Amino acid sequence: MNRFQKVAVAACVALVVLIFVGAIVRATGAGMGCPDWPTCWGCLVPPTSADQIDPAKLDIEKYRIKAAAHGIDPATITKESIIANYNPVHTWIEYINRLTSTPLAVLTLITFVMAFLKKNRIRSVMIAATLALILLGVNGWMGARIVHSGLKPGIITIHMALAIAMLLVLVFVAWRGCESPWKLAASSCRGGLSKLAWLLFILVLAEGVVGSQVREKTDELKRTHEAAPRSEWVGELEHSTTYLIHRSASWVILLVAILFFMKAIAARTGASMLEKVILGSVLGQMVLGIVLSQVGILPVAQVLHIGLSSILVSALFLWLLASSRMDLRPWNG
Repeated sequence: MNRFQKVAVAACVALVVLIFVGAIVRATGAGMGCPDWPTCWGCLVPPTSADQIDPAKLDIEKYRIKAAAHGIDPATITKESIIANYNPVHTWIEYINRLTSTPLAVLTLITFVMAFLKKNRIRSVMIAATLALILLGVNGWMGARIVHSGLKPGIITIHMALAIAMLLVLVFVAWRGCESPWKLAASSCRGGLSKLAWLLFILVLAEGVVGSQVREKTDELKRTHEAAPRSEWVGELEHSTTYLIHRSASWVILLVAILFFMKAIAARTGASMLEKVILGSVLGQMVLGIVLSQVGILPVAQVLHIGLSSILVSALFLWLLASSRMDLRPWNG
């Protein structure tokens, strides 16, 4: 692995970490811990108690516009009422989430610069590095829109989808960032193994889309059933067709993943470790799904469920890249 690839891999890791931290924010309901952006309670470093908040730094008009968008009488919004909602735990969870984005931004920018300055360049890598930087900027802008919208569900889902898209782009950059990218054994993907891998990849992506809709429903339950035990939330979710599809589809994914693993091991692809990560991630997702459906919507399980999905998608995409018949001629400028 050359220096360029190491930087791109570091960017991938930084993004996966950010996805985990973002999942913590969502599971704990800390998304509005910093009600303004890019500052937090009007400060670069947030306060640790409500009495440290300077009311003069709060843009009351923005809060009233946000309240009006959610059907709340803007006249009821005052600086005192805003400060009364201060939660130090939520504030610092959201602030750490923002700080976690800094290494990702730096590493993505360095990857972009190195892709263009490298002596032997390749167009697809330069294009992908540029796309990663664009996705970073768009998602940063989306983060601001989430705050200004008061955690509007649809925007949160798009925010997550863009993060996954950026992760796949960075995986490609890291894989293709050398003269001879890693490939599976030439004869190992016969017998429909690649098609099976693509089926699994598409199913996982589709399950992620449906899962994001389920997460929006759990977010709504958090607002409307906060006083009720989380174990009772599942009963509410079972009235949702989306939830039932999500739960049933997970068993299909498990069966396809087991079949893929058995065929891949038999084919001796040379990627047994990666294939174990893929199957292990699917099994882990199943265990977490059972916990969420049978025990309750536990925050820890939610965080691991979302974070593990990013690892599964990355591992599957890397396997597909290594099995592809992509043109791998030497780098050109």
